[in-house]
Amino acid sequence: VQLQASGGGLVQPGGSLRLSCAASGSIFSIHNMAWSRQAPGKQRELVAIVTSRGGINYADSVKGRFTISRDNAKNTVYLQMNSLKPEDTAVYYCSATIDGRGYGGQGTQVTVSS
Repeated sequence: VQLQASGGGLVQPGGSLRLSCAASGSIFSIHNMAWSRQAPGKQRELVAIVTSRGGINYADSVKGRFTISRDNAKNTVYLQMNSLKPEDTAVYYCSATIDGRGYGGQGTQVTVSS
């Protein structure tokens, strides 16, 4: 099983980006899917999580600006990021609980700068 993240890049403050993370391989069921991030010199923090039943939680720092969603048919989780701020700059990682095991993807860099 692999998780492949994409969609990072350089964006100006106030801009938007959409991250995607697709799970592939031998998969029976996916429970939680999540995005976390790690900025230079800081600990990794959970940004958003969505359960298989659609329950969603966000970090306070992104509420109202970020939206997590998933497409179960495609085994994919998305993170729509709007009103981006310089402090959102980080490497973003996706993760998922697949068939009872935790998996993590490679990070994708998001840089918010003018």
